[in-house]
Amino acid sequence: MLSFLKPKPRLRELLSDSYIDIHSHLLPGIDDGAKNISDTIKLAKAFEQIGFSQFVTTPHIKNHFWDNSAETILAEQKQTAITLEENNIKIPFRAAAEYFMDDWFENHFKTEKLLTIKDNYVLVEISYINPPAQLHKILFDLRVAGYTPILAHPERYLYYHKNFNEYEKLKKSGCLFQLNLLATTGYYGNEVTKITEELLKKGMYNFVGSDVHHRTHIKSFDQKIKVNSISALKEVIKNNTFFKF
Repeated sequence: MLSFLKPKPRLRELLSDSYIDIHSHLLPGIDDGAKNISDTIKLAKAFEQIGFSQFVTTPHIKNHFWDNSAETILAEQKQTAITLEENNIKIPFRAAAEYFMDDWFENHFKTEKLLTIKDNYVLVEISYINPPAQLHKILFDLRVAGYTPILAHPERYLYYHKNFNEYEKLKKSGCLFQLNLLATTGYYGNEVTKITEELLKKGMYNFVGSDVHHRTHIKSFDQKIKVNSISALKEVIKNNTFFKF
């Protein structure tokens, strides 16, 4: 009867040894994540300590900003895997990408194969300032091209907070939602946590991701969660087993 008075768990306590992360920035020096291989080693060790069983790291690809490509990312992943093994870090990992949806991206996926998390599942993001004018057309064309878009951290797009119907439109467009785990701890602010709660209650999340860039993100896994929909959160976390490799 007094269950609502029970203290909330720390975020790391919700992650079992089977947790598979699908969003992080651990490859060294190619985006705003790990600055060098030393950072990568520390972050990968932290993943092991928290209990991640596997992870897919997802460097940004954004034209004229993060000009990465599938080829350069896979080459860096291969070298990083060797270095982690040399440092006795055994956690298996793969590389995909987090694509910024804009005009360049719309042309890119029509001519070049995308680097996906698994099969045809591709991680995408949009501007924090405003969505692209042709967002729903891009999503439609992406699906016509055979991809299933997973929108990274929908809770962080503040312009949708007062227009919840836009989230529902995105879902109807065939867009899956990936929750940033740190949003449940208040890391991005109370407004983001509030909309996270609403999205959880409505069952709109499909998967989760750490979106780890640096040690400050790692430390936040020791924070207690602030959302109340713990059962719903656990179910979404469990969904990530779909990406096991």
